[in-house]
Amino acid sequence: MRRPSVRHTRAALSGAAVLGLALSATACGGGVSAGGGKQELSGESVTVAGVWTGVEQQNFKKVLDAFSEKTGAKVTFSSTGDNVSTVIGSQVEGGNAPDVVMVPQVGVLQQFAKKGWLAPLSAEIGAEAKKNFAQVWKDYGTVDKTYYGLYFKASHKSTVWYSPEAFAQAGVKPAKTYQELLKSGRTLSDSGVPAFSVAGEAGWPLTDWFENIYLSQAGQEKYDKLAAHKIPWTDPSVVKALTALGKLFSDKNLVAGGGSGALRTDFPESVQQVFGPDPGAAMVYEGDFVSALVTDELHKQVGKDAKFFPFPAVDEGKAPVVSGGDAAVVLKAGKHKKAAMELVKYLATPEASGVWAKAGGYISPNKKVPADAYHDEVTRKAAQSLTEAGNSVRFDMSDQAPAAFGGTQGAGEWKLLQDFLRDPSDPEATARKLEAAAAKAYGK
Repeated sequence: MRRPSVRHTRAALSGAAVLGLALSATACGGGVSAGGGKQELSGESVTVAGVWTGVEQQNFKKVLDAFSEKTGAKVTFSSTGDNVSTVIGSQVEGGNAPDVVMVPQVGVLQQFAKKGWLAPLSAEIGAEAKKNFAQVWKDYGTVDKTYYGLYFKASHKSTVWYSPEAFAQAGVKPAKTYQELLKSGRTLSDSGVPAFSVAGEAGWPLTDWFENIYLSQAGQEKYDKLAAHKIPWTDPSVVKALTALGKLFSDKNLVAGGGSGALRTDFPESVQQVFGPDPGAAMVYEGDFVSALVTDELHKQVGKDAKFFPFPAVDEGKAPVVSGGDAAVVLKAGKHKKAAMELVKYLATPEASGVWAKAGGYISPNKKVPADAYHDEVTRKAAQSLTEAGNSVRFDMSDQAPAAFGGTQGAGEWKLLQDFLRDPSDPEATARKLEAAAAKAYGK
């Protein structure tokens, strides 16, 4: 399975994934109304599967409720947990496949398409996507020139979250460049609080660090080539990015607990170190989903107790915008094709995104979602940054890689970047090890 970049966060927020939990979304289910519409699918059913649990599942249910109210279709949702590929594969083989799957990674979508499991999305869905999304989102849902995946939920993974109180005490401001970030971090450390809490216990946050630096330094074209392994990980651009990342990882004044401490820190703990009752760092880098943890688990106010600034530009590059997301696909093995396509078409509308946006903990790649649909100003700012980036957005690189390289705990990129966090003294050696692991995983 590819790296579940946001999935680990979801597990932290909801407690645990519960396989097979079915939620019926019917017109009388108390959902948010989609507003009017004919009951064109009255008597029809749609089954939907996705990784979401807890609050996220409840909020997606509101979207499904709205679709039910609009069309008359009955919708049931079941959680696959993190391992979407294995669960859906078993269901397809067992003859009980869902109609629609919310796929969390480009690599999994491509895998499903190449296995012949996916039905091409309708021309109507394609037209709606063209109208409402930057082309890059349609490209990420396309395999061999066929459009299979409509991206409904996105994450903005180029956000640096900070404690306004710690910044005020140290007299520092949000950084506009990577050099400023390191300089501000040392000032924060001098004031008595380490700059960064780094979640190194799992490898996925470390891949996100690398990807932001690499995209800014090397640019979009090289990023795409490295993501597809069309250039090797021994390329000078990789060594340059690792060297820049090593400047942060090697400085014990910048990383709370140093590398060894970071390797014992999981993602929820990294957020708690900054925004919990006993702060041990001033900043934590990760995606917009940090806000849900701050609000739901730590009961702090986003926009007051926790703010973010964009991941800064590195060297002469532009500020990066790295994203993740969940795409709706229709399975050929599903039993309700018409209703499934209608649901995906609905998910392509600003109306559908607006339902979850109002509930919070969500941003949409749909550029037609009005700003005032979002739950709070900070989320609004993240969504605006994502949609304004247009076609310069790049999908999480490790989510595009084979699981053996980009999504396995204790192996591949995760493990090698953890080793680099422990000892960042030799970027070239790390690049060679990354290339060896990538070549094996990509079958080269």
